[in-house]
Amino acid sequence: MTQEITDIGGTTVELDCLSCAIAQNKVEIRGGSVIRSKYFDVHQDFEIPIPGFMILTSLRHLKAVDEFTEEESLEFMKVLRAARQLQRDVLGIDTVYLHQEEDTSYHFHLWMFPRYDWMEPQFGRKAESMRPIMEYARSELKTEENLSKLDEDVKRLKASASRLTSRLL
Repeated sequence: MTQEITDIGGTTVELDCLSCAIAQNKVEIRGGSVIRSKYFDVHQDFEIPIPGFMILTSLRHLKAVDEFTEEESLEFMKVLRAARQLQRDVLGIDTVYLHQEEDTSYHFHLWMFPRYDWMEPQFGRKAESMRPIMEYARSELKTEENLSKLDEDVKRLKASASRLTSRLL
């Protein structure tokens, strides 16, 4: 099923599967992959301009963790730990909500949703606050200043990722 998706920069693309397009390098992810392993890709979210909101997606088309091979399972945990460590060490993100849905039209993907101080007063701290925060970010955070910060953060994450992943993967 083809659908239209608009990226952070406002470019609309028509895709059958965003994750397949990412795996095959058919769409440009702002800043590129932070971590790319044999089975997984970690990148800044394609649509939501919240710095450090990373998506860990499988390169193989599957929906759930129980579909991982043993090798994928082991690599998944290593990639997740490395990405989370980058969020903490490079961006100073102390709290992250991990969220995964199996009823999506894309590959298995895990949201690594950062919690910033600015989010709590307006939106609260429960999982249900994620959707209103994302809608707010989609409409209010596509500023030149915020997108520049996002780009800089992705560069910093990538620079640190190469050192970290050489030890962990």
